Amino acid sequence: MDAVILPETPAMNSAALEPDVSHEKPAAITLPIITPAMPAESPLAMPVQSLTQFDRRTRRKPHDKSLNWWTFFSRIVVFGGGFALTAYGANEMFGVINVGTITVLKWLLLVLFVINFSWIAFSFCASLAGAAWLLTKGREKGLPVKPLRERTAVVMPIYNETPARVMCAMQAMIEEVALTGKGEHFDWFLLSDTTNPDVWIEEERAFTGLRARVASKAQVYYRHRPKNNARKTGNISDFVTRWGGSYAHMLVLDADSLMSADTILRLTEAMENDPDAAIIQSPPLIINRNTLLARLQQFAARFQGPIVSAGLQAWSGASGNYWGHNAVIRMRAFADHCGLPVLRGNPPFGGHIMSHDFIEAALLRRAGYSIYMLPALSGSYEESPPSLIDLAVRDRRWCQGNLQHIRIIFAKGFTLATRQHIAQGIMSYLASPLWLGQLLVGIVLVLQSTYIRPEYFSDQVTLVPAWPVFDAERALWLFGVTMAVLLAPKFFGMFVAIFKARVRRASGGAIGIFFSTLLEIILSSLFAPIMMLIQTGSVLRILSGRDAGWNPQRRDDGTIPLRTIVGRHFWHTILGIITLVAAFLIAPSLAAWMSPTIAGLIFAIGLSWASGQLGIGLALKAIGLLRTPEETQAPDVAVRAAKILTENPGPDEPANALAAIHQNPDLRAVHEAFLPPGSLHVRGQVDPNRAVVEAKLNDAHSVEEAIAWIKPSECSVLLHDRALIDMLARLPARSDSE
Repeated sequence: MDAVILPETPAMNSAALEPDVSHEKPAAITLPIITPAMPAESPLAMPVQSLTQFDRRTRRKPHDKSLNWWTFFSRIVVFGGGFALTAYGANEMFGVINVGTITVLKWLLLVLFVINFSWIAFSFCASLAGAAWLLTKGREKGLPVKPLRERTAVVMPIYNETPARVMCAMQAMIEEVALTGKGEHFDWFLLSDTTNPDVWIEEERAFTGLRARVASKAQVYYRHRPKNNARKTGNISDFVTRWGGSYAHMLVLDADSLMSADTILRLTEAMENDPDAAIIQSPPLIINRNTLLARLQQFAARFQGPIVSAGLQAWSGASGNYWGHNAVIRMRAFADHCGLPVLRGNPPFGGHIMSHDFIEAALLRRAGYSIYMLPALSGSYEESPPSLIDLAVRDRRWCQGNLQHIRIIFAKGFTLATRQHIAQGIMSYLASPLWLGQLLVGIVLVLQSTYIRPEYFSDQVTLVPAWPVFDAERALWLFGVTMAVLLAPKFFGMFVAIFKARVRRASGGAIGIFFSTLLEIILSSLFAPIMMLIQTGSVLRILSGRDAGWNPQRRDDGTIPLRTIVGRHFWHTILGIITLVAAFLIAPSLAAWMSPTIAGLIFAIGLSWASGQLGIGLALKAIGLLRTPEETQAPDVAVRAAKILTENPGPDEPANALAAIHQNPDLRAVHEAFLPPGSLHVRGQVDPNRAVVEAKLNDAHSVEEAIAWIKPSECSVLLHDRALIDMLARLPARSDSE
């Protein structure tokens, strides 16, 4: 049995976490009955999988061997249509450059165009399939409700999050599930990888409150890892290998996840009724967002997201991908086949696999299991970064994870659909430098034809050089086709939303949806060149061997200091000005054609500032733009989570961890009970960090001195050691001299 937890007592409130400046001894405390912090361990083996060897004879045989005709037809539409559209675009582009001599730069332009156009052509055809699915099969009411037979662990990994928000979200989900009468089938786990000592202690304090509030409704547990090895992958693996044997499934959440009870039950029922399935997920919608950029993402996720999700499911069938959260997973299959290897070499391409979800899905599919989504199942929610800079921070981490897959895409035994998913992830980031390359090559060709005397001559003897010219009329037509293919998924989402009466009424009607879509297209077009340069920079830094790291995501609405914004986007603005001047010198028509890109770069600082502004987002909300149905009628689970957070807001900032456990004996007892049994200290071996902390505690005359001397990294060492905690507790609040 692991650590233990105490129900919250009246003494354990946010005020009690502040350092005591009095000389009075704390009153004697009667501790409540101690209950387990974690259930008894039930280990599962999780062997490391090989990416270079696989025996196909070990692949399990599916129970359902019937051919899914919808998937078969969708693949013809998506891949056949995408290939045909790409061939058409390539032929048109060849016609554009096939005027006079085709130079090396023209060939390069053609190659870059074909790669980029194939990417958007495939997305167009997948969105077409998704729209067709939503308009035909998407109106199904879901799965029949059946009694549950097995137990599911609902796990939420957390990493330096705001504890009060996390606990309140989990409480809202627990209460909803309990109301269905099926709560006994679910146990709830908070799996902490938090490295900030102050946040860690506040997590424990907040958790005691959560557990006390839901004691009659569910079993809820908390575990903190001393070292966050392998990050989220290691966090989940630690749970599976120590406690996974007690559960048939686990429902994986993110720290910002919310799911309705109906969605949780339907996902679990689907897993119980499909022996071939290893992962079943529902597409999450973004809610509770109010800054300008977050509302743009929220609107796009609500109206274009279902098109993308349905299209992905249409052609993937049982060979789907995994998005890392808001999904139910078959525990035994995950343990047997998802032990991820550590790649040889250093980050960014070596070390632990960062975008683990793609590879876990690939390994499960290789083993013969199904991975799929229920696109019509609503009630799954998440949040999004509040500003452009926050988005860029998260995006760089994702960029590194996807580029790392270059080493994995040809792993032994992966299915063709799996390789397509991985290739899509890689291309989603390589697309930015490729689009930038195409843009630069095009500018050079226009500049060359306008100002520079070329050195290209035909093989025949002639006194006239073969100037690099283009078919301007055909180029204009191809530009229009490219824009239509690029923007079509947004209009598919608009038409599907207008077609569905409930969504239409809750989003401001057809006119409101149209103008919101138009605004989203305009603003996204301005943000796109900034993100193109940011992603290009990320790709180049990662390819040069620079690790992106893993910083906690900022989830609250808020602004970023203007100095930070200017520093981040200064060179984007300069590049935009240079591009504008160069385009006008070459040809005013070129400047007009590039105006969205140029405007986005020139106004990068202002756009980035505006992206994080609550006032702008709320003003658009007030006039009915970028409205989503979930704003008009908020999901019950979100309303309940907000109400609980109002009642239990927690401190604005976590108190100093050492001061908190020194002042509050109850909290100290809770913390020590949460620590793993035994001691990390090995007799006869000296840990330099521990020795330094012990020496500082011995020298300190008060807890205030100890807090001033002990560094944050040393604080973590102290908080993991009961003997050092006891030394801290014995110190007076202040020395006699003070």
